[in-house]
Amino acid sequence: MTKEIVSVSLGPSSRDYEFTTRIFGEEVRVRRMGSDGDAHRARELVAQLDGQVDAIGLEGMTLYSEMHHRSYVHQQAQAIASAAHISPVVDGVHVKETLERWSVAQLAEMDRGLFRHKRVFVVSGFDHRGMAEVLGNYTKHLVFGDPIFHLNLPLALRSFAQLDAYARLVLPMLCRSPTGSLCPTGLDQGPGTPRGTRYFRQADVIAGDIAYIRRFAPENLRGKIILTNTLSVSDMEDLRGRGVEAVLTSVSADVMEAIFASFSDRPPREITDDDYMDLVARCELQPQVTVLNEPRPVARFAFVIHPLSADHIYNHPVLKYLRFVPKRLMEWSIAYLRPLYVSRITGIRSPATGREVEGYLITLGATPRELMRRDPSFTYRRLIVASRMAEQMGAKIMGLGAFTKIVGDAGITVGKKADIAITSGNSLTVAATLEAAKQAVLKMGGRTDQGRVIVIGATGAIGAVCSRLMAQAIQDVVLVAPRPEKLIALKRTIEAETPGARVSIATDAGPHLPTADLVVTTTSAYNTKVIDMRRLKPGCVVCDVARPPDVKEEDARLRPDVLVIESGEVRLPGNPDFGFDIGLPPGVAYACLAETAVLAMEDRYENFTLGRDIRMDRVKEIYRLFKKHGLQLEGLRSFGRYVTDEELAQKRALADELREHPEKLEALAAQSTAHGPLTPGPDRTIRRALPWLAGGTAAAAAVAAWLLTRRKNGK
Repeated sequence: MTKEIVSVSLGPSSRDYEFTTRIFGEEVRVRRMGSDGDAHRARELVAQLDGQVDAIGLEGMTLYSEMHHRSYVHQQAQAIASAAHISPVVDGVHVKETLERWSVAQLAEMDRGLFRHKRVFVVSGFDHRGMAEVLGNYTKHLVFGDPIFHLNLPLALRSFAQLDAYARLVLPMLCRSPTGSLCPTGLDQGPGTPRGTRYFRQADVIAGDIAYIRRFAPENLRGKIILTNTLSVSDMEDLRGRGVEAVLTSVSADVMEAIFASFSDRPPREITDDDYMDLVARCELQPQVTVLNEPRPVARFAFVIHPLSADHIYNHPVLKYLRFVPKRLMEWSIAYLRPLYVSRITGIRSPATGREVEGYLITLGATPRELMRRDPSFTYRRLIVASRMAEQMGAKIMGLGAFTKIVGDAGITVGKKADIAITSGNSLTVAATLEAAKQAVLKMGGRTDQGRVIVIGATGAIGAVCSRLMAQAIQDVVLVAPRPEKLIALKRTIEAETPGARVSIATDAGPHLPTADLVVTTTSAYNTKVIDMRRLKPGCVVCDVARPPDVKEEDARLRPDVLVIESGEVRLPGNPDFGFDIGLPPGVAYACLAETAVLAMEDRYENFTLGRDIRMDRVKEIYRLFKKHGLQLEGLRSFGRYVTDEELAQKRALADELREHPEKLEALAAQSTAHGPLTPGPDRTIRRALPWLAGGTAAAAAVAAWLLTRRKNGK
C-alpha cells in the first residue's frame, strides 16, 4: 500500500511538485500544494487532506521555536495545523535537529575542506540552529542574518549568544505576527529587492531556505556554495544564472518528518528526537551535491607565523582578552599551546594563468625567545601538527615563517614527517632581498657593479646564498659570522665559484663598517645589537632581513644619512585579503609567504626550500615564477613605512655633505657617544646633530631642519 504525504505551503502553487520514492521497503507518494500566500487557503487545504493522507507537512512554517531552553508558539502556524484532527501535522523541526545535522556532517566528511574555516552566512538562525551548530565545528566564521530579514535592520549576528539574546527580544513579537514575518512566503518568493548584500558577498557558503536566497540575495553569487532544502528546476536555473558554484541539498525537512511520522504508531508530539535519529540511521538517504557552474581553479596553501614579541601575542583575536596576564607569564605559557588557526587568505589570482589561490595563516604560540631556548623537537612537534591542520583545510603546501625556519635543521625534519609539501620561503626571500638592496643602492646614488658589501650572518641559510650572489655582482664581499670554520668554508666556495672576487672574513663586523656601501644583516641574534650605526660611512644602505629586526629604529635615528630598509616585501597579484594584520600594507606579504603562494599558483607541491644550504638554481627558478605570475617588489620600507623620494633626496644630500666634511661625521659620532647609550629620545639625536650638520652649507641646514620638523609631527 502506498503512503500519501502532502506538504502544504504558503508559497506559490507554481512550485508544486509530485514524486514517488521507496523508504523502509514501502512506496511513498509525496506532493506539494502551495496556497500563494493565503493563510486561509492553507488551512482549508489541511482540512481537506485530514484523514485522506498519512501525514501533512507544513513547508516554511514553524509550530514551535525553541531558543535558549524556551519555547515560543507561532500562532498562525498553529491555527493552520489545528484544522487537522486525524492526519498528523508536522513542521520539520525534529528533522532539522537530526537529519539536517547529519547531512551537514556527511558533506563535511565527503570533502574535508568544504566548510573548514569558510565564511558561512546562515540566513536564519531561528530555522537552522542545529545546522549552524554543526557548521560551527568546522568554522568560527558564522554570521546569522535574522535581524536583516525579520526586521530589515542593517546588521547581522556573529555568535550563538547574540542569536539567543535576539530571540528572547523579538521571538515573542514575531510569533504573534503572520508567518511571512519569519519566512518569505507566497509570491514574495520570487525575485525581490536585495537585502544584506554585504553578507551574501562576503560568504563562501550560504545556508538556509531557498525562499530567503531567491528573494534577498544579490544577482551575483559567483563561486558561492548554497546549502539548502529541496529545490525546483526553476530554483536551480535561477542559482545557475547567478553564478552559484554548487548546491548542497537534502530532502525538505517537513516532508521527511511527515514521512517518518507516517511510519510511527504514536502521535507526532510523542515522537522524540531519539526516535527520529533511529529512523535517520535506518534510512539510506544521502545529501546531494549538484555542480551548477565550473568550479574555480583554487589552489590552497598554509603559512605558519608566530608572535615576534610578547606584545604580539595579544594580536590574536582569541588571546586579546588576556592582556591582564603578566607578559612574561603569558609568553612562557602560550608557547605550550597547540597551533592556532588565525585567518583565511583570499583574493590572490595569477594574471598569467587565472589561477586563484587561497591560504591559511596558522600561528604557534612561542615567541623567538621561547623557540630558541627549547629543544628543536619542541618546535618540530608543533609544526607537524600545523601541517596536519593545513592538510585538513585542503592545503597542499605549507610555508614556514620567521623563527620556525631557523630552529633545528631549518625545516628538513618537518618536511620528512609532514604529509604535505614544506618550504621555508628562503629562496624568494633571497631574491627579494637582493632586488630591494639593488634598488636602495641606486636610489642613494651608488652603483651595483662596484663598492663593498658586508653580509652579517653570512653562514646562515639566507646569508650564504646572498653572499655568493653578491660576490658575482660586486666582487668585494666581507663575510661576518661567529664560527670561523664555516666562514673559511664559505670563502673557499665563493672563490671557486667566482674567480677574481675579493672575499674577506671576520667574526666582528665593526672594523669593516666604515668601508661598506651596503650592509645585509640576516642574523638570528635575538635581542642583540648587531651594528654600531655610528661607524657606518655616509650614504650607506643597510638591508635588514632578520625577524625580529637587527637594527632598532632609535639606533637608526643616530644616522639620518643612512638608509635602513627591510627585506624586500612582495605585492601579491589580485586583491589579496589576509583577514589578519600581518604588519604590512594591504596586499603586501613577506617574501617567504609569497614563495609559498607562488608555488601553489604553479602547482609545485614539493619541498622547495629546506635546510641551511639554499640552492642558487632554486633562487633563480623562484624569481622566474615571481615574474611569471605577476608578483611585484613593493616600495622600499623602513621601520614599517615606505620611504618617499623626498626622503631619499634628503638623505643623499646629507650624505654628500658628510662626505665633503668628514669632521662633521666624527663630531656627530663623538656627540652621540658622549650622551650615553644608542637609545636616545626621539628628538635629542637630531638636536645634538644640528650644530655640526647645519654648520656648513644651506642644504645641510635645510636637511637638519626638515628632519627635526618631521620628528615634531610624529613622522
